[in-house]
Amino acid sequence: MGKIEKLKTGTTTVGIVCNDGIVLGAEKKATMGYLVASKVADKILKLEEHIGMTIAGSVGDAQTLERYIKAELKLYKLREDKRIPVKAAATLVSNILYSRSYFPYIVQLVIGGYDKEPRLFSLAPDGSVMEEKEYFSTGSGSPMAFGVLEDGYKKGMSTEEGKKLVARAIRAAAQRDIASGGSGIDVTVIDSRGFHKIETQDINKVPA
Repeated sequence: MGKIEKLKTGTTTVGIVCNDGIVLGAEKKATMGYLVASKVADKILKLEEHIGMTIAGSVGDAQTLERYIKAELKLYKLREDKRIPVKAAATLVSNILYSRSYFPYIVQLVIGGYDKEPRLFSLAPDGSVMEEKEYFSTGSGSPMAFGVLEDGYKKGMSTEEGKKLVARAIRAAAQRDIASGGSGIDVTVIDSRGFHKIETQDINKVPA
């Protein structure tokens, strides 16, 4: 019997730090080997009203992690009677990943959120976690996305400017990376008002 192909989000995801919030972006293609299994995969997950996470890697692992993380965040809120800080949420996810280091979740994650200020963290399958002060990209299209980010990112940029840069980075990756693409781009802003998914028609208006 041949090897069973895992459903993967071949993927480009991006997170950037702005002066008034975090902007997360992702394209929508999911692949199974050489098959495009889905053109509408959702790769930006809402963990809490003030925290979002992008996923790249195995869809099954990401879905399992999502359920696990959301349950832990609910328990934290019940125990502490307050929402979890973004850094603590990133540390929690890091500990979950590290606990499975011998049989790892095959995922690359970006966690972004806003408590007293915007915070962005990148996480690898082994549980390593790094705070990113400017931007980060994951997935097979990340080399192309990083090129756009390095060229266009400015300290202190607004989330309005950030949405444009994220859309440009995702589009550049989708044009060059065969595992990235799908039916469009998802962009989410997380700021002092919470988690806001940007409507598709508004993203389409962003210049290439």
